[in-house]
Amino acid sequence: MLDFIMSWYQKRFSDPDAITLALILAFIFIGLVLLGDILAPVIVALVLAYLLEWPISHLTKIGVRRGLAVGAVMIVFSCLCIVSFLGLTPLIWHQLVNLIGEIPNIIQQGQNYLLTIPEYQEIINEEQTKALIGSINTQVVEWSKSLVSASLNSIVTLVTLLIYLVLVPLLVFFMLADKETLLRQVMFIMPNKRRLAVEVWAEMNQQIGNYIQGKAFEILIVGTISVIAFLLLDLRYAVLLGVAVGFSVLIPYIGAAVVTVPVAVVALFQFGVSPEFWYVMIVYGIIQAIDGNVIVPVLFSQAVNLHPVFIIIAVLFFGGIWGFWGVFFAIPLATLVKAVVNAWPTYDDLDTTT
Repeated sequence: MLDFIMSWYQKRFSDPDAITLALILAFIFIGLVLLGDILAPVIVALVLAYLLEWPISHLTKIGVRRGLAVGAVMIVFSCLCIVSFLGLTPLIWHQLVNLIGEIPNIIQQGQNYLLTIPEYQEIINEEQTKALIGSINTQVVEWSKSLVSASLNSIVTLVTLLIYLVLVPLLVFFMLADKETLLRQVMFIMPNKRRLAVEVWAEMNQQIGNYIQGKAFEILIVGTISVIAFLLLDLRYAVLLGVAVGFSVLIPYIGAAVVTVPVAVVALFQFGVSPEFWYVMIVYGIIQAIDGNVIVPVLFSQAVNLHPVFIIIAVLFFGGIWGFWGVFFAIPLATLVKAVVNAWPTYDDLDTTT
């Protein structure tokens, strides 16, 4: 057994560059696990910096100085965020409150529908059905109250809001304006044996940038199409549900399955089992099909070159470790693992190079 372990170690860790790469990855992993909450503003700023790098790089290619391009893009992006926030947030919040208030009626209507099915009554009698629905109703009401109180007490706190409103824009600006200087300083403090780390970073830097920019476009396209389609179909809570469909693409496969439930429930509660209900579900299915077969292949032709099983495992694993950010970066992190495995040298590789 000891000989096997030593042989595996010699095969995988004979290259000093491989040891450096392993230490860097371990340092980053441990740092994010221990300091993830503290570094959350930095992570948000990094995501926004990657997102805004695309228009900045295009402006610099046509001759605009980088400092001027950074300032112009930051101003336009800030204005868009303010307009979107002031325009959409009150409407979404109003629809969310109304939907929560209608949940008991939706559950009651579901109960009445179940009691009209003879086959269902043969399995569970009326008293058991009422008890089950009552329990679900109580749990939903308690969950709704805890959700609203949590959103008011923990998310929108003055300190957190000030930190994100002040620190994040500053971090984004300096990351974009002093990009080359920051990269040189990072390279300066890295160990000398860093060939593999530089190779993996060069590949992942491009992939992460493409992924974040593509994901932003996907959310915008899918969300906008969903809102317009739901409005045309006269579906209640169209903006809320459309935005939910847009953000559901953050979680591959799982998000689409989860958001199907509120769309179907609201449509069923509003239209009943009627042609209008099926119109909503057909249009929703078409949107999901367009997203999966047109938008995703176009935007993520290289970043999503992973089997769906590995993507779902990555979502579950990294989401369990880092929560929302683990889910958001599940595909880039899975790609990182794949890149490291492919780039990792073996003893045979070292023999061929000598």
